[in-house]
Amino acid sequence: MKGLIQRVTHARVDIAGQCCGEIGPGILLLLGVEKQDSRETADKLLQKALNYRIFSDQDGKMNLSLQQTGQGLLIVSQFTLVADTRKGLRPGFSQGATPALGEQLYDYFVQQATDLHSPVASGRFGANMQVSLCNDGPVTFLLQS
Repeated sequence: MKGLIQRVTHARVDIAGQCCGEIGPGILLLLGVEKQDSRETADKLLQKALNYRIFSDQDGKMNLSLQQTGQGLLIVSQFTLVADTRKGLRPGFSQGATPALGEQLYDYFVQQATDLHSPVASGRFGANMQVSLCNDGPVTFLLQS
């Protein structure tokens, strides 16, 4: 499982021109599910995302986590994150989860995030989504479980 986190001043996801999820300051997390992933993998990545210290403390150092700041978390499924791009000019998706497993683990991840943190917003698995954001910093990290 891979999560690309971006520290944002705001972010939103639209489906068919309608806002599906939106946050102010916080983290936009693009989530890619691989075929070997499980609920344990999801739990591990979620804990990392919630506690990764990417927000500035009073001294301007990246020392605070999302949990400590109480800012928003927007979770968007991103199948292309698991692509193998090492060879050729076309991405390979052989490591990606099946749509059924991907949706199951994405929904689980969003539910666990909602149980552990607030506010949480999300996109919709498998939908054609338009994501807009203002990356703060810019600060972007690839987290792997």
